[in-house]
Amino acid sequence: FMDLKEYLQNRSAQVDQALERWMPDEDVLPRSLHQAMRYSVFAGGKRLRPILMIAACESIGGHAGQVLHAACAMEMIHTYSLVHDDLPALDNDHLRRGNPTCHVQFGEATAILCGDALLNMAFEVLGRNGLDEPVDQARKWLRIIAVVSRASGCRGMIEGQANCPARRSRRHHCLGKLKDRGFIVADSPA
Repeated sequence: FMDLKEYLQNRSAQVDQALERWMPDEDVLPRSLHQAMRYSVFAGGKRLRPILMIAACESIGGHAGQVLHAACAMEMIHTYSLVHDDLPALDNDHLRRGNPTCHVQFGEATAILCGDALLNMAFEVLGRNGLDEPVDQARKWLRIIAVVSRASGCRGMIEGQANCPARRSRRHHCLGKLKDRGFIVADSPA
């Protein structure tokens, strides 16, 4: 058995490798958008959400490869939420993990598009899984997409953003509760 620190490091590296395969190269047009996406996704996060998803799968006898794509999609959605939260119209944060936020580094318009692209890419990653599956497996992926859509939409994470008009005085208290609640539910087996 590996210890917890080693497990977290191994799974984090596995998620990073998978994200690397999904993220567009920085040299692909539009360069500034793809640079912003990579800058935000590879900004040094802990990868806690995807690791929890992998651990849940492993705890019931599965293996990481069965959920790695979905784990990457969760990380893309999480990163999108951070990029948008940092925007001037919401929290107007200038640093994240000690580095300039996406809108500071690339401009507000590119940051908005970066978040939008990450959210859409997450659903592309989820949707590709059911394409070559038998009908019963494809239906499972449709249910997963519905759960994730709800958790990240106006009945979940975005609800948290909309319901926190006093966010500057309370910082991320209510948003964080709704974001985490939504994604813990979404990460649970359907």
